[in-house]
This record gives sequence, C-alpha cells and structure tokens, in this order.
Amino acid sequence: MLAIAGGKGGCGKTTTTLGLATALARDGTRPLVVDADCDMPNLHTMAKCDRRPGLDAVADGDSIAVATHRSTVVPGVDVLPAGTVSGPIPPVALRRLRRTRRTVLLDCPAGATDAAATPLRHADGALVVSTPDRASLSDADKTAQMAETLDATVLGSVITESASQSPLEQGPDLARSLEPVLGTVPRVDGDVLANSVVQTSYDAVAEAIQRRNI
Repeated sequence: MLAIAGGKGGCGKTTTTLGLATALARDGTRPLVVDADCDMPNLHTMAKCDRRPGLDAVADGDSIAVATHRSTVVPGVDVLPAGTVSGPIPPVALRRLRRTRRTVLLDCPAGATDAAATPLRHADGALVVSTPDRASLSDADKTAQMAETLDATVLGSVITESASQSPLEQGPDLARSLEPVLGTVPRVDGDVLANSVVQTSYDAVAEAIQRRNI
C-alpha cells in the first residue's frame, strides 16, 4: 500500500492519488484508491461515484469488492470511499486492504493528527505532496519525517502547481526529506486529470514508483 500524504489541505493529494492511479491503469494495472481522509472525504466527489458503501462496510466485514465503485472519470480505477466512517480510518479495514494483491493507494488526511498517522502506520511507503510554497514545503517536510518515524518509507515527492523543474529551490533546506522529486505538476485550468501535460507528469511518477517495486 502506498500512502499519498501531505502537510496541508489543498496541496493536491486527492488529485495526485487519482492522477497516479490513472497512470498505473494506463500501464495495465487496475489500482484501488481508498479515501483515508474520513473526516473530510472528497475522493468520491472527484471520482464522481457514490460515497456509500465504503470503508464502513469493509470494517463491518463486507468484502472489499462489495464496497468499491467504478468511475467514468478515472477509467480502469476502483474507488473505495469513506462511507459513513469518521475519525481515523479503521485499522481493521487497513489490515484487510494489506492482504489484497492489488495496488492500493491511500488518499491520506493532512496534518500530524492520529487520523494522518494511522494510514502511514500500515502503508509500505509514502509519496509526499506539496505545492512549491515555502509554508507547504515546511508542512510536507514534517509529514515526511512522521512517515519515516512510522516506518513508511518515503519514496519521494510530487510538487503540484509548479512552474519550475527545480521546485525545491524555494526551500533548499527542506530538500533532503522530500527528495527525490518524482514529478512536478503544473497549474492548469479546467479538468486537471484530463489535461495531457498533467497526465504525462503522473505517467513519470508512476514509472518512478514502479522502478521501486511499490
């Protein structure tokens, strides 16, 4: 399982989760994306699928297949929404997800609360998302350090809304915890995930992650 994490809300975690999943699907994988941000869930909204059933059903013992949804806007990707769960994602659901043989991407909450830490405790690795804004980079640095403390190997970062190929130049002292930068995603108008430049960016991220066998 790969946790898509970040220190600030609005930095692009959900977009990155779906963009990366779509890139993996283009490569022949059928990934499962999970809304681990149960207090502020929006994965189902962006994926344009129902919110229920979801993690509540999985935590209650229903099969993962029963609780997943397909989306017309992210073809080839299955979505497991939050359902009625609030607070930290249920550990029982995370344990069941770990036992699947599928590629699982966890759309994590922002911050350093228990809700943010819980998916990181169960993930195999973490991808940290930030904008190039120094405050966002600072929060992302804290997220990366938390992930490493919880034994979720940080594979690198994705910098969104970036016009630069060297997005850490605004915070070089933060670079160590966020390197390598696996991809930069430009700010675009309209449907972000349908933009060909954005798709190319996430294709590069997917390729980099697959080289690391996550």
